Amino acid sequence: MEEIKVLSPTAILGYGFPVESFERGLDQHPDAIAVDAGSTDPGPYYLGAGVSFTDREAVKRDLKLMLKAGKKLKIPVLVGTAGGSGANEHLYWAEDIIKEIAREESLELKVAVIEAQIPKEKILKEFEKGKIEPLAPAGELSREDIEDTTQIVAQMGVEPIIDALENDVDLVLAGRAFDPTVFAAPCIKAGFPKGLALHMGKILECASIAATPGSGSDCMMGTLRRDCFILEALNPKRKCTVTSIAAHTLYEKDDPYRLHGPGGIISLEETEFTQIDERRVKVSGSKFIPSDEYTIKLEGAKKTGYRTISIAGTRDPIMINQIDDILEAVKDMAKNNFSNIKSDDYQILFALYGKDGVMGKLEPLKDEPSHELGIIIEVVAKTQEMANTICSFTRSSLLHYGYPGRIATAGNLALRYSPSDIEAGEVYEFSIYHLLKVDDPKEYFPITVKTIKGSE
Repeated sequence: MEEIKVLSPTAILGYGFPVESFERGLDQHPDAIAVDAGSTDPGPYYLGAGVSFTDREAVKRDLKLMLKAGKKLKIPVLVGTAGGSGANEHLYWAEDIIKEIAREESLELKVAVIEAQIPKEKILKEFEKGKIEPLAPAGELSREDIEDTTQIVAQMGVEPIIDALENDVDLVLAGRAFDPTVFAAPCIKAGFPKGLALHMGKILECASIAATPGSGSDCMMGTLRRDCFILEALNPKRKCTVTSIAAHTLYEKDDPYRLHGPGGIISLEETEFTQIDERRVKVSGSKFIPSDEYTIKLEGAKKTGYRTISIAGTRDPIMINQIDDILEAVKDMAKNNFSNIKSDDYQILFALYGKDGVMGKLEPLKDEPSHELGIIIEVVAKTQEMANTICSFTRSSLLHYGYPGRIATAGNLALRYSPSDIEAGEVYEFSIYHLLKVDDPKEYFPITVKTIKGSE
């Protein structure tokens, strides 16, 4: 085998893709169809709560097209970080969708399911052995952090996925996985260079986001050879350029020359990008350098309270010019009014869109606010009832606050919605974002091979 082709339909399973682009990829006879189904980008809620951030029907639509194509071409379909966060609840949510597709389409599928959730008891044992270390900017882990965490997953490398493929399956359904692995695993299994395979996977995980104009809902083909790989956007409206592919190589990286992952790094110091034609780019020179110790990234989330928000706006220049002082005064009013509640039991937060709502403390133009401000009042508290109460008080206090120079007395805020306060439910934060040293890269990722029949 001189080359291997991997078709990436979409940036995230459930984001969709044009059927025409997908069929154009199928016409090139790929050796595998692979898709990344999750990320930590939407925040800790989805891991902590055990729910998907993508819509079930949207995931089902994408999966149906992929599974039918895989069966027709007799090639494997690989899904990484199933259900969005890759814990067992997410994994088996995705499996239920696959069972439904199999029934509706009369498919018989041989499936390898790879779990990535690790029981807290095991993590506590590894913690006591000193095998867990922080991944910046996370601090040192404590026993309390582990005990408070609702679900813990680990990012698998290519090794469990390669083992799963050894079973000649139609589908690999993986829990939390290092994003490039489902694209790289078939290539590495076939004997192609690991560094090139993982770098190609790094691009393919986001599909046509790496093209121009970019899209998270369109297809990309990767062709891996012994000394390079070639990337091609499958929609004629898009093209791969040296700039778009090189730029995406830098995506989510703290070092332009090194991409860290399970078991080592992809070294990009000798990587070259070459424009083949108007639509395709060749990449060469990427190498994999094994680390002295094999580490996997742990992710865990814990519940910290309940959230209520209120969305408002102001256009009063007198108010805008002293908004920081006004918000601090309103916070003090709430603190005094609820002096019977421990300060640790709630937080009052403001986001000012038109001033520093996007960048916060990093905003360079903080002293040059817009002529209007969008104000999000957010309260996170120990209970939903407490959050509701404090948010209501804070919103009404800001609405009627008498600031210096105030002229209009009918109310300081334009409130977008009625009711003005919105319950946003449970709040989670990442409690574990650390590295675990392992002796065996497959020990925490058990594989179950099963047959799903449409007749069942």
